[in-house]
This record gives sequence, C-alpha cells and structure tokens, in this order.
Amino acid sequence: MRAARFHSFGDPSVLQIEEVAWPAPKGDEVLIRVHGSSINGTDLNLRGGGLGIIMAGQLPFTPGFDVSGEVAGCGPEVTAYRPGDRVYALLGHGGGGAADYVAVSQARVGLAPESVDLVTAAAVPLSGLTALQALRGEGRLQTSQEEKRVLVYGASGGIGAFGVQLARIMGAHVTGVARTSKLKYLRELGVDEAVPADDMNWDDIGQPWDVILDTPPALKFSEVKHALAPRGVLVSTRGLPTRLSDAAAMLPGAEPRFAAVRTAERGLDLAFLSRLIDSGELKVPVDQIFPLAEIRAAHEYAEGPEVRGKVVVSLE
Repeated sequence: MRAARFHSFGDPSVLQIEEVAWPAPKGDEVLIRVHGSSINGTDLNLRGGGLGIIMAGQLPFTPGFDVSGEVAGCGPEVTAYRPGDRVYALLGHGGGGAADYVAVSQARVGLAPESVDLVTAAAVPLSGLTALQALRGEGRLQTSQEEKRVLVYGASGGIGAFGVQLARIMGAHVTGVARTSKLKYLRELGVDEAVPADDMNWDDIGQPWDVILDTPPALKFSEVKHALAPRGVLVSTRGLPTRLSDAAAMLPGAEPRFAAVRTAERGLDLAFLSRLIDSGELKVPVDQIFPLAEIRAAHEYAEGPEVRGKVVVSLE
C-alpha cells in the first residue's frame, strides 16, 4: 500500500510516497481503508524537527493523526463496527494517517457524519475534538446557564474554526482574533466580533472574557490574565505556561487560571460532533484538498499564512 513518509527532518521536500506493508488488525483494532487524512500543526512540527527528541528512533515516520474512511476489516475483539461502516478516527502518537490503510483501536473510532463525504470528514477528529474538549472541559461552557464571553485566538485555523462554531452553539458571545485578511472568514463562521491580531490590545479590552481559547498556541498567561473574568480561564493547546511564574495559575483554586487541553480519543465526543454536522449546526471548515501524490504541496500550503480552516489529503 501507499504511505507518505519522511526519513529525516526538514521542509516538505523530505516527504515521499513509498510502498509499505499493510497493517493487520489485532485484538480490538479496526482496519480502515483511508479516504482522507488532515494536516495538523503536530504534523508540521514533527516533520520540521521541532520534536526531534521525542521522535528519536521513530524514523521513518508516516504523518497524519486523524483519518476518515471505511472499515475494511476487524480484529477478533471488535464489537462496535463491521466492514463497510463509514468511520473517522483520532490516531495515537504514532500517526500513520497518510496511508491507504491504518489499524486503530475501536475506542478511537466513531461513525462519520452522513451529510459530508468521507474526505471532508477527515478534517474533524483532531481539531474538532480539541475545540470541543477545551470548551466543554476546561472552559466549562456547558455548566452555566448565563451567556459567557469567549475569545478564540487563532480563530481562522482548524481548531479555531471549530472553536468559534462550538462556542456559538453553546450559547456564548464569541470574539475571534485572526489576521486582517481573514476577518471576513471569521464573520462567516459566526463570530460576534472579529478583531485583527495586529490590533489586539490586551490593555484596553472593555468587558473581560470568561474563556480565552489559545489555539496556535501563542499567548502568555501573564500578559492576558487581566483580560479574564475573575473566574475566567486561558485554555491553551500548549501543555504548560511559558513562564515558571505562571505555573501557579494551574494550581487548584487559582482564579483566573491557566489550563491545557489534552485531546482525548472519545467515541461519544466524535458521535456528538457527527450529530451537530448532520443537523447543519456545525460546518466542517475545509480550505483545500490535495491528493496524496501532492502531499508536499499540501504541507507547504498548510504552513502558509492564509489557510482558513483545514487542509486535507485525499487517498481516494
């Protein structure tokens, strides 16, 4: 089968299409015939060598941390799926999505939405789950009856585009921050306010936010702390604050606080996202789709400044 792999770190030119052995599903693993796999920041960072220490001994590496496709086979312990099911999945740290087939535990799999094609569905798992778990988990949007104020920083990216829509679905007042050229796109997503990133003044904010979702991640807690409500939270895709002095904001009882979202494979969350998509409440924010043979161009585009939403690699 085909797989995109890199044997060394560098720019997109290190990616190459190779023939590799098919995976065989074991135990509770589902074998998925991949139709699509999206490109996430983790893919770009790994390929570029940003996590070289973590990657020691793992080369060659096949990128792709989420997939969509059809079930082609099942391990003997699989109970939830059968061949022919339309599914999508969040893969583990080993990646492997940019290939014709992938074997993944059924716990990481969900039924894909029926209202979009399978290539488009590949844009959902990692970014959709991250945004959902950030807002419902650390953001606690679902626990309050009053309207909350949410700011999504990097609102035009994959996680950001899902975050804007999900926050609106949860009844929040949403401010989106992105490059000036992307403000029209933010309005199309449904933000109440679209703010150019270059004009963002954390010292002159007016009413504070209950949740700031930092998707790049690029914000320092100490610089935005005063922009949060007394019980507000900065939810970051970064695991820890950038300054040791800010780590106290992660301690129990801290107000306002810093929190990190650690995306988890949850079939129920994938099912929830599928229901929102099929009901028309949530749009899958796909910018461009590239065939596997053009994965280098896909990575180049994904690293560019004008991406709106998700970049997807098609294996159909």
